[in-house]
Amino acid sequence: MKETYRPLFEPYTLNNGVEVKNRLAVAPVTIYDSGPDGELTPAARRFWEDRFKGFGMFIMPFTNVHPSSIGFESPNAFSEDHLPTLSEYARISHDQGALAVAQIAHSGLRAHPSMTRGYGVVAPSALPGRARALADAEVEALVAAFANAADLAIRAGLDGVEIHGANGWLIQQFFSGTYNRRADRWGGSLEKRLAFPLAIVDAVDEVRRARNRPDFIVGYRFSPEEPGPDGLTMADTFALVDVLADKPLQYLHISLWDFYKKARRGADTSRLRMDLVHERLDGRLPLIGVGNLYTADDMAKAWATGTAEFLAVGKSVLLNPHLVDLIETGRESEIETCFDWDKADSYRYTPAMLDGTRAGTDFYPPSKQFELRYRSEEY
Repeated sequence: MKETYRPLFEPYTLNNGVEVKNRLAVAPVTIYDSGPDGELTPAARRFWEDRFKGFGMFIMPFTNVHPSSIGFESPNAFSEDHLPTLSEYARISHDQGALAVAQIAHSGLRAHPSMTRGYGVVAPSALPGRARALADAEVEALVAAFANAADLAIRAGLDGVEIHGANGWLIQQFFSGTYNRRADRWGGSLEKRLAFPLAIVDAVDEVRRARNRPDFIVGYRFSPEEPGPDGLTMADTFALVDVLADKPLQYLHISLWDFYKKARRGADTSRLRMDLVHERLDGRLPLIGVGNLYTADDMAKAWATGTAEFLAVGKSVLLNPHLVDLIETGRESEIETCFDWDKADSYRYTPAMLDGTRAGTDFYPPSKQFELRYRSEEY
């Protein structure tokens, strides 16, 4: 291995005493393939085989905490029936030597009405034709649902959970002035818009304490900004970071399409979001950085900025089933950065992933044969 990559493989001890063997995490990649109750399918098992061998941590795909959460094919964690699947994810990760963290989440207004099992589509505030507003008791029930998901994760042998407060899903919807128009304890002022995310963090920690599992990792993912006049700004994110840093979390995980994106508003727009957030944290919690880090040199360059304690890798993991091995054995020049349809089977994509790549959406790596048609700029 080249010396320039060695810092990526230094261990890190979290504030609960758990050692992560290196600074590389598998980003929560959605593969849009699961059984009718979130089960792993043969195609999913084939995709995950040896996919994150050598990584310190594997963050599971979006894992639904309640039936009203479901917006696409993904794992579930709201019933005893889901323990076998969650346990299988834990085994897959542990067999590859990585800690296994479930990303617990709720789609909110982005749930699919045909998949929510009669609950309909719910949101912090009503959106006519799209979603109904949650009643106070329902908000409380969803806080409990996140706690239950964490309990199932513990019982399944997973090493932790990541509370998904990013990418416009329900937790971010509560934090955002764009979607949260409530006038009760769950909305209005910035402090009240923070109530739902913080209640979830506290409820998950209570489960960990009740199970006497201080070693169980709890992380939180967030998007730093939103578009629109009422969208989140960097100033809002600083407020979020400050309160989260006082909670018994092990890490924060920023969600970015590009590691080097600069702030839009609410802070110095000449500076990187990564730099601003890391500076605000000031060492109180480690930060996972992410955003189009394909090659070993991309990762080393991002690491050298000093703005993250960990790097999450997503698209490169999709293209390179043995990514860490290529870096460790001096074959980093073999790392692929573009999907080649002439050898499509070698990537072991699920059918939905192949469809998305063919359509040219930038959720997946670009392909040599098809132009990029859809670019995501929202977050």
